[in-house]
Amino acid sequence: MNCFRHIAALLLALLFVVPVSAHHSDAGIDLESMVIIEGTVKEFAWRNPHVYLIIESEQSGEVVDWQLRMGTVATQTRQGWTRDTLLPGELVRARANVQASGGPYGILRSLDKEGGVSASFGIETLIAAQEGDGETPSVESLEGIWRMNLRKWKSYPGGFDGYYDAQLTLNDKGRAAQAAYDPLSDENPESTCDGRPTPSMLDSTQIYMMEIDLSQQDEVIIIRGEEARANEPGATRMVYMDGRGHPDPSERFAEGHSIGWWQDDQLVIDTANFEDHRSPYQIGVPSGGQKHVIERYRLGNDGTYMDAQYILEDPEYLARPLLINHELLPSPHLVMVYGECDEENAGRWIRQ
Repeated sequence: MNCFRHIAALLLALLFVVPVSAHHSDAGIDLESMVIIEGTVKEFAWRNPHVYLIIESEQSGEVVDWQLRMGTVATQTRQGWTRDTLLPGELVRARANVQASGGPYGILRSLDKEGGVSASFGIETLIAAQEGDGETPSVESLEGIWRMNLRKWKSYPGGFDGYYDAQLTLNDKGRAAQAAYDPLSDENPESTCDGRPTPSMLDSTQIYMMEIDLSQQDEVIIIRGEEARANEPGATRMVYMDGRGHPDPSERFAEGHSIGWWQDDQLVIDTANFEDHRSPYQIGVPSGGQKHVIERYRLGNDGTYMDAQYILEDPEYLARPLLINHELLPSPHLVMVYGECDEENAGRWIRQ
């Protein structure tokens, strides 16, 4: 692999790229160190919820198949990747955070392909791409496609696991449920294609884009997200604007039941009637029928951003409500990328 020597300095620099928070669980991954993996592409699995690169590498005289997790199809597409970017038999060199147990599985952080093609995967790469789009357009309403202003996003080690772990305040029941949880087993719902309920779609706008459809706003506002679900391309929320209330608490829904109204120039969404979920925050803390979310969306004065806030309360598991603020950027120049979730791909990481 002598062809890679000329990029040694670049690879050294990439060691300091801050990993972007992934929507999938980073449980069991050693995020403090990196491993170099050299070999040939065996498979480039272009499927949701994550693209996977399988590298056939010789180690200590044995051939090992490394499974390296990348971004989603949507995020890789927006970075110029296609299903043919990597082909079987091509020589590659990768840097990855790998399983603490030593298994041949990891999260890809940088990649170099013979011939001079290089790529890095981190928050700085995504910020540069976002800023490279040029001047932020100005819009006149909440209608359209939105993504998070990554300069305002505070990431935490460990992906969404770390993000929620740092901000949720648990009560005794929440702590007990978390202590009994095994994130490296089938108990982890992130190994399936069930998805995560509200307010996940908003929190996920640093990876997935979100579209607000006001075309029927007197009756319903439709909010769409790119996050893949089983047997359906993306996630869809229906926010009822016709003055109805929530149904009887016995009627419960995976995404909850959402009603909305305009409060001056602010869209307010009230969501209740959630189904039970074992780990909606990816850290083993459940949610249930007492969960309640209030979201507020307001266009900035110059139309170049949107303030988005939510308050989440669930007294069954949380000692106090969670208050989160995001700044979203209008992105009419981008296209939503949908795709169904592949259940085999979703569970790769717990089968290692």
